[in-house]
Amino acid sequence: MSVEQVSIEDLGRELGERIAETAEYERFEEARAAVQRDEEVQSRIDEFEQLRAEFMQARQTGQATNDGLQRVQEAQDELHSMPVMSEYLDAQDELEDTLEAVNEAISEPLAVDFGGEAGGCCQD
Repeated sequence: MSVEQVSIEDLGRELGERIAETAEYERFEEARAAVQRDEEVQSRIDEFEQLRAEFMQARQTGQATNDGLQRVQEAQDELHSMPVMSEYLDAQDELEDTLEAVNEAISEPLAVDFGGEAGGCCQD
């Protein structure tokens, strides 16, 4: 591995460490931990995942109904309206905005969107 490659990897690690120190990342981690600790939220997540899995199965077999879809959407809305979950989703959005800004800053001088296209071939 070249010295230049090691230096670039070191910069990447430093960037990751610096992102982990941001208020956005800390807020996200705190919100995620709160969701994991909250038994009611965890129960609602399980219920939502079960409804969604059942709907996806019905969809694959051609037995999905609008009522089934509506139940899934209502369960998701109820889950997202819980204060702990709402905080988590807001923190996640804020962190994603920050990471998108970092991606743009890295990609700009390279004229490549590494977060969106660098991994694929022949993308239009």
